[in-house]
Amino acid sequence: MSVYDKLSQLGIALPPVAIPAAAYVPFVQTGNLIFISGHIAKKDGKPWVGQLGLTMTTEEGKAAARAIAIDLMGTLAAACLAGGKTLDDVKRIVKVMSLVNSTGSFTEQHLVTNGCSELIGEVFGPQAGAHARSAFGVAQIPMGACVEIELIAELG
Repeated sequence: MSVYDKLSQLGIALPPVAIPAAAYVPFVQTGNLIFISGHIAKKDGKPWVGQLGLTMTTEEGKAAARAIAIDLMGTLAAACLAGGKTLDDVKRIVKVMSLVNSTGSFTEQHLVTNGCSELIGEVFGPQAGAHARSAFGVAQIPMGACVEIELIAELG
């Protein structure tokens, strides 16, 4: 099944690339690797504000990370298209790095990040979707967002 068929089956429409909020580009390709800049969680088109362990539960954070995965795939699709390829040409999701806006006592950043990792795995499959990952707790994220995630992918 193609990546696009899987997205359709899941009822997911990929968004266009967001305009950067600072001095950076949404993605960079070098060789066969595509580096996707960090995407913050958004809800209803606005930053999804909150702090895990204070104003948000792990399940809410997981939903935010899943929403980011959809945005990341939209940017990845645009990056692929810029190089004359499609998401079906993604050989591997190499790495996901997640920053979770959390209190000092919150220790479930890895469970929050599963919201992204699980969707990526479901869409790209057990081979291409299996990735290395880091999940960090941080004191704050731009605009007060609850989660920010970046991604590295390899094209075939």
